Amino acid sequence: MTVQTIRRDVNTLDAEGRLSRYRGGAGLPSSIENMEYERRQVINLARKQSIASAVARDVPQGASLFINIGTTTEQAARALLAHRNLRVITNNINVAKILSENQDCSIVMAGGKVRNRDGAITGQLAVQMFEQFRADIGIIGVSGIDKEGGMFDYDLDEVMCTQAIIRNSRRVFLLADHSKFGRPAMVRIGHLSQISALYTDAPPPEAITTMLKETGVALEISG
Repeated sequence: MTVQTIRRDVNTLDAEGRLSRYRGGAGLPSSIENMEYERRQVINLARKQSIASAVARDVPQGASLFINIGTTTEQAARALLAHRNLRVITNNINVAKILSENQDCSIVMAGGKVRNRDGAITGQLAVQMFEQFRADIGIIGVSGIDKEGGMFDYDLDEVMCTQAIIRNSRRVFLLADHSKFGRPAMVRIGHLSQISALYTDAPPPEAITTMLKETGVALEISG
């Protein structure tokens, strides 16, 4: 294997978010800090758009939705722009801005602490807001899924908001591209058995696929 081939492969894995480059080498992504928002917006963009389109097909007109923080959930918001009579509760400023283009969509914005770098709203106020609603579908993203089916993220306040969405949704749709499987993150959200459907862009690891079948969680592979 040539140096050029190694460099190309490292660049590819870095672009997919599966490792992090640094001066003189590369290593696994951090378990304590997510990558920059601007970078997450472009990584696997076409795959995220494909996942979002699949989710939109399964959201009925006139549904009530929670939508949480994440670049894939933002793509889901774009895919829902043609839907009629949606009622959306979100802690993602970008989701609210996207869906505000749909004059037939009612949006409730959670209050709380604004995270300037990505438009996330977190904290106890946001959690309390979510607890006041019961939605048809919760559309969530996560930062990592371990081999046992645990769902993880980097920020405790963000995790508490996602947990509130799971508690207060009749169905939960998880959006996760293939790079999320095995990706380390420190704060536990819950387990895949708590969701209704997993939307992804490639077959998950065999153990995950088996677990989804055993727990009755639908698997939708797009693209």
